[in-house]
Amino acid sequence: MNEIRKLRQEEILESFSLSEFAFQYELTEEERAERISATDPNQMWGYFVDGNMAAKLTLLNFRTWINGKSFAMGGIAGVATWPEYRRNGMVGQLLVQALKTMREQGQTISFLAPFKFEFYRKYGWEIYVDYLKYEIPVDKLPKFQAAEGSSILRVAKSEEILNPIYAEFAKAYNGMMERDADWWNNRYMKFKKGTAAVYTNAQGEQRGYVFYQVKDSVATIHELVFLDEEARRGIWKFLADHDSMITKVEVKAPVDDGLPFLVHDPKFKQEKITYFSARIVDVEAFLTEYVFEAREGAETIYLHISDSHADWNEGVYRLEFTDNGKAAVVAKLSEDVIPEEDQLLRCNIQTLTALFMGYQKAGFMARIERLQGSDELVSRLEAAIPRRTTYLADFF
Repeated sequence: MNEIRKLRQEEILESFSLSEFAFQYELTEEERAERISATDPNQMWGYFVDGNMAAKLTLLNFRTWINGKSFAMGGIAGVATWPEYRRNGMVGQLLVQALKTMREQGQTISFLAPFKFEFYRKYGWEIYVDYLKYEIPVDKLPKFQAAEGSSILRVAKSEEILNPIYAEFAKAYNGMMERDADWWNNRYMKFKKGTAAVYTNAQGEQRGYVFYQVKDSVATIHELVFLDEEARRGIWKFLADHDSMITKVEVKAPVDDGLPFLVHDPKFKQEKITYFSARIVDVEAFLTEYVFEAREGAETIYLHISDSHADWNEGVYRLEFTDNGKAAVVAKLSEDVIPEEDQLLRCNIQTLTALFMGYQKAGFMARIERLQGSDELVSRLEAAIPRRTTYLADFF
């Protein structure tokens, strides 16, 4: 007999064994015991064949920022199958179950780190974020000057100190996680060694921080956060002052970072990396929460959405705008009131997700035939979606 269900407490150890096998790592007995005590079996789903665990995934409860608003997000992690059970559609069935569960829990958006983008696209997830990775030799580090009266001081790796700065930074991007104390203390800081330093301006305001480790003459920047250009320059001045003990700096940044344009010599290694995928779980609820671009005289938009793995999303939606265009009254229409074809924009759930996360624009999606509709309607949709950079500084 085959069944999909949540794991029981006594099955957590087996799920860890599957993860160790699939992802090729090994936990110590101490690490295994610690993880078992910290794991909630209600967040883990398994596919069982005759009582034996064949595949599993973890469904995590997070929140993410989109257009400056916090959304409930379901994070998919730890997807794995024993080799003898692979290619039988078990993971696909687990993902469909996860979608149903997320909808019930009010999680209107989902993120995951794909082992293969093509595989998860089949189930409605789509790329939503890239990031830049810099490798900067010490002689090419920025030659910035710190503002008069400012300071940068090493501090304790404390959620209370760093999170207020992080939260303001994160709100400016689509797809950043809203970190709570548990994430900071038990996931983020716990597994990263190094030093934290906070930048304070002349007015006494904390406007940025850097969390980094120097080892084997390399400064690895776990996180560099700044709320204005002054803080950016002050933090980079601080890092450049490590020149006697390092040969290079390695750092991750959003795609709109712009650092290469600001430095005296931008010929250092720069790599653009495609990272996480996203999926709208519940179209109607998501669009109802969504903050649109403010614009006068915002005209109604009709969206015809196809979603082969979440049938509740299939259909035509009417978006009637209020609050100077920033909010929409969203209605899923019955067959007898669907407008004529020339009033519709058509796309699948992947395209809708890429558009509303801000990762792609409607005009581009129309040109590559991922969005169907008149030029006027495509322009109307593009004008309704705020222009925001996507970014994710975390991993799960």
